[in-house]
Amino acid sequence: MILEAKNITKSYGDLSILGGVNLKVREKEIVSIVGASGAGKTTLLQILGTLDDASSGELTIDSTNPFELNPKELSSFRNQKLGFIFQFHQLLPEFTAIENVMLPGLIRGDAKKQAKERAELLLKRIGLQDRLNHKPSELSGGEQQRAAVCRALFNEPKIIFGDEPSGNLDTRNSQELHELFFELREEFNQTFVIVTHNKELAAMADRTLTMKDGNFIL
Repeated sequence: MILEAKNITKSYGDLSILGGVNLKVREKEIVSIVGASGAGKTTLLQILGTLDDASSGELTIDSTNPFELNPKELSSFRNQKLGFIFQFHQLLPEFTAIENVMLPGLIRGDAKKQAKERAELLLKRIGLQDRLNHKPSELSGGEQQRAAVCRALFNEPKIIFGDEPSGNLDTRNSQELHELFFELREEFNQTFVIVTHNKELAAMADRTLTMKDGNFIL
C-alpha cells in the first residue's frame, strides 16, 4: 500500500469532524471521495496530505509515518513525496507558468537550469508549450489548472491529492482535466486521491468512497 490510514479522528473541542476513518490506497490507484458538504472530506484530505494534524490515529505514506517527523522533515517530505491540486489553482500571480511549475524543484534545491528543463517538459506534455511565459492572469481557467497539475507532478510525488480540482471549470475543461489524470496514471504510475462533487469524475475512478458524518459509508 502506498498509503494507509488507521482510525483517523479529528475534533475541535466537543465537535467531532472525523470519527475513526480507515483507508488503504494502492500504487497507481485513482480514488475519489464524495459526500455532502460538511461530511469531513476536505478535513480528511488535509490530514492525509499532512497539511493538518489528526487528533488521533495512524498514517503511513510510502513506508513513512509523517506524524513522527519534525516540522522541517515534514516540509521536506511533503514537497518531495506529495502533490496537491486545489479548486483554485494557487499559482503565484507574479510568476509565469514555467516559473510556477519550477517552484517545487527550486525549493528542493535543484539547479535552476535543470528545474526549468523539467518544467518545460511537463508543460509541453499537457499542451501548454505556447504558454510557458504567460502569467496566470493571461491563462484560461483550464490552462491555469493544467499548469497546477504540472507543478504537482514536478517532484514525481508518490500521491497527488486533489480537492475539487475541476470545481471551478466548465464541462469541457473538467472532462479534459479528468482524462488527463488517467493519462498521467498510465504514463507516470501516478496515484490520485481526489475529493470531488463531480459525478463524472467519481464514476471514472477505480474506487469511489462516500463520506457521511465524518466517516465512510460501507
